[in-house]
Amino acid sequence: MSTIKENLLNIKQSLPEEVTLVAVSKTKPIADLQEAYNAGQRIFGENKIQEMVEKYEALPKDIKWHMIGHLQSNKVKYMAHFVDLIHGVDKFSTLKEINKQAKKHNRIINCLLQAKIAKEETKFGLSFKDIETILSSEEIKELENIKIVGFMGMATFTDNQKQLAEEFLSLKTFFDNQQQTTNSFNTLSMGMSGDYLLAVKNGSTMVRVGSSIFGNRNYNQ
Repeated sequence: MSTIKENLLNIKQSLPEEVTLVAVSKTKPIADLQEAYNAGQRIFGENKIQEMVEKYEALPKDIKWHMIGHLQSNKVKYMAHFVDLIHGVDKFSTLKEINKQAKKHNRIINCLLQAKIAKEETKFGLSFKDIETILSSEEIKELENIKIVGFMGMATFTDNQKQLAEEFLSLKTFFDNQQQTTNSFNTLSMGMSGDYLLAVKNGSTMVRVGSSIFGNRNYNQ
């Protein structure tokens, strides 16, 4: 059985230098994260704020913590003092809450707007039109304690490589178009353990990989 260190090394070798690897550590014990940290990993993604807070308090402070799960506005306050990037923002009201909590800590919090590119109804996300409306609104200019740095997208859960490629490419095209008018955009978060290489091929600059690093998750915890 390969170790976390070996898994990390193999994945990093498969990625272009300019692509950022987020180690998705949800449900994993602190010892596993420490092993990944010792192997050089500094960016970790969690989907539950309470779990992320506990790990933040227990682990070295040079770790960058990414919130990758669906976000409840009332929980933002618990991570506002340390979170580095929030991936899945799909409501303007959530942006307002992040801004409010960031202001309390005199911070600017980086955010990604989550675009709905999957064909599944269960996936969260904004339409491209909704995103354009948010980005062009006067209200967004008033939120001085957040910085929208790009987009996040989750593809359909399917083995159909053509469909996956089309979904990734649709967001990459939209990202490129938006980048022409907004020079703060530098992050396109697409791809997970099963499809990250295809996502990178279609323009992803950040991948979220969990089981390929840490092994399968224990959902009974």
